[in-house]
Amino acid sequence: MTPASAEASTAVETTLPPGQIPLEKVATETYVPLAKPSLIGLSRAQIAEKLGSIGVKPAQQKMRSQQIWHWLYYRGVQSFAEMSSISKDMRTELEQHFTVDRPEVAVEQISNDGTRKWLLKLPSGTHGERAHEVECVYIPETDRGTLCVSSQVGCTLNCSFCHTGTQRLVRNLTPGEIVAQIMVARDRLNDWADRDQPGTNRRITNIVMMGMGEPLYNFDAVRDALLIVSDNEGIGISRRRITLSTSGVVPNIKRTGEEIGVMLAISLHAVRDELRNELVPLNKKYPLKELLQACRDYPGASNARRITFEYVMLKGINDSLDDAKLLVKMLKGIHAKINLIPFNPWPGTRYECSDWAQIEAFSEYVFNAGYSSPVRTPRGRDILAACGQLKSETEKLSARERQALRAMAMTD
Repeated sequence: MTPASAEASTAVETTLPPGQIPLEKVATETYVPLAKPSLIGLSRAQIAEKLGSIGVKPAQQKMRSQQIWHWLYYRGVQSFAEMSSISKDMRTELEQHFTVDRPEVAVEQISNDGTRKWLLKLPSGTHGERAHEVECVYIPETDRGTLCVSSQVGCTLNCSFCHTGTQRLVRNLTPGEIVAQIMVARDRLNDWADRDQPGTNRRITNIVMMGMGEPLYNFDAVRDALLIVSDNEGIGISRRRITLSTSGVVPNIKRTGEEIGVMLAISLHAVRDELRNELVPLNKKYPLKELLQACRDYPGASNARRITFEYVMLKGINDSLDDAKLLVKMLKGIHAKINLIPFNPWPGTRYECSDWAQIEAFSEYVFNAGYSSPVRTPRGRDILAACGQLKSETEKLSARERQALRAMAMTD
């Protein structure tokens, strides 16, 4: 992408009839390259190409790119100076032309249950643009640690029950900005321990693309980032421990299985088109019949690699036993499990969480029909870090308020 074509631009909104919700928001801005390009988010071949651009001979490019890859993604270094297997002259040359800087942690919040949410300030481009911000969330559990990663600044959809969906879509994230969220989390958690040492346990074991944005509306960047994340010579998180969640961008579901090969999750939330049109407006473009067929055809799906159907429990909206019965019927023939999500409230919402007895009855019916139906334990509600809450109030905080939150996190 050239600087001229990458400059921020204002989108022209499509005129719609009064009251009609657009199926896709248009990004108002595009990524502006940094003065010094970042090597984070590049494949080995792309790193080699960058090295060629500064005069590294072809015979050396493969070896040097592999060394940089190792230091970035296996060791987690934060500067070229730390890459001790590369000559000092080469490190100086790299520093002059490239960067491996991470996003800045603008705010860190720690929930009462140990969940952590980071508001990350992304490096700005070459023309003085304001820095954009995204959120990612770390959820520690007894047997795993899950990092929830964002794919866009803002969101491309208008799901009525989701706080994130009330934000405007600013722009897509680059592969480097997606990968960097994981690198920052490992930095903050001191999670770059040497995997060659016996007994080393990772704090981040699972990745879920369930943060801000619709991953399949930023497919190429998400694919390139997740291929780096799953590379065993780098960050090394197995594809079976990476889950991509989509609201149902049908044309890219098959591509996800073929080109990324990670676990798939579907934000379902309703079993009738008329209700899903309201809850997940994308359904108007890709209705349930098309979505479910794409799931039946998902490459690699099996009983060991089941598709997760996420179903938020909304009181009096989608939580009846008739809904449960239709859910079981419509998933017939799909290797599936159903993840029931108690609704997480947020300021201004018109929805309420289903009563616990109703959630249990719904879960029991689905389970007795032969499907796993765990109820997700809400995590991080007190810091608006739970599912569907990632439109943080931090976007409205003053500099003084952010400084106070940073101080609180440091003394926690």
